[in-house]
Amino acid sequence: MRQPRTHHRPRRFRRAVAAAAVALAAVLGAGGWSADTQQAVTGPPPGSAAWVADTTLGLRLPDPATASPAEVAAFFEKLPAARQDALAVRHPLVTGNLDGAPVRLRYRANALALAGERERQLARAADPALTPQDHTAARDRAERYRTLLDDGRQILAFDPRGRGQVAEVYGDLATARRTAVIVPGSDVDLHDYDRQGDPYGAPAGMARALYEATGRETAVIAWAGYTTPVGVGPDAATETLAHAGAQRLSRLLDGLAVSSAPAAPATVFCHSYGSVVCGLAGLGPRQTSGVVVLGSPGMGVASAAELDPRVPLWAVERNGSDWIGNVPNVSLLGLGHGPDPTAPGFGARPLPATGSHGHAGYFAPGTASLAACAAVALGR
Repeated sequence: MRQPRTHHRPRRFRRAVAAAAVALAAVLGAGGWSADTQQAVTGPPPGSAAWVADTTLGLRLPDPATASPAEVAAFFEKLPAARQDALAVRHPLVTGNLDGAPVRLRYRANALALAGERERQLARAADPALTPQDHTAARDRAERYRTLLDDGRQILAFDPRGRGQVAEVYGDLATARRTAVIVPGSDVDLHDYDRQGDPYGAPAGMARALYEATGRETAVIAWAGYTTPVGVGPDAATETLAHAGAQRLSRLLDGLAVSSAPAAPATVFCHSYGSVVCGLAGLGPRQTSGVVVLGSPGMGVASAAELDPRVPLWAVERNGSDWIGNVPNVSLLGLGHGPDPTAPGFGARPLPATGSHGHAGYFAPGTASLAACAAVALGR
């Protein structure tokens, strides 16, 4: 009996490792090396233990770690406005980040949380026990919080942990016929999610552009609500942060479905690494009316057939100056995010990108990509 041939296996394994190394090198070389790995912010909001232990209302408050957004919404529906406000005052960081809570209440709670965190940072900036570097960092954070407290800003989520997370609403979630959510890629956090120097490469600028392009008929959420990779490095080439972000995105959408009033679930626009988050979230028709990916390195799936067939998927064509085109569309030994969603065989519906430039230009006014995204957001 002939023995099975095994001597080729080490060779195949070496080839696989070599291919993975080449893929990683290409990913890293596309945008510049970054060895800064991130620890994902997960779990319930800060202050959840005090919230759960609070019995002042004579009620058992929903546990942020285990209660679903639907259960949260049902709890608040039975609670008078005055009692809702009392919870926001006592537990602003929990109330402001509690998916399923009334949107109006979350805005109020997050304003209180921002004001409180700003005061804490100002105190740190004057603490003689801290270093000059600590003082500078505290002043920077305090100023960042001050800008988010400007009149008219609608902060749907605020979490100061780590690099900070935030979500901001453009439009009126209570009256808009439709809703959209912007899911960003790498290098986005509380400090630069609305950066002025690169407006259409940051979620706030993308959201503002989409809101205006829909004639302000669609409420748009700029969601910097997960820990993103920093630079182009191991975090960007793997899916660890995307898996953590996918859980947070899914919960956000569940919350919107029960706490806002659009006629249809939100349309989700996923840019760059954000498209990996969207692909891994397993979104269904109760959560979203459709998914649009832009500048995608892959979605973490082999094809659209692995996603829910009831959720339409669109892929904006890649423009010729987008560096993401240099990233190999592979998934090997934990590196890479799979096939290109714009490839004909992937199964996504194509959208044009005429007029867009670079990796961050798909939401720029006057581009065919922004016009197409606005049409999808409007349900046309």
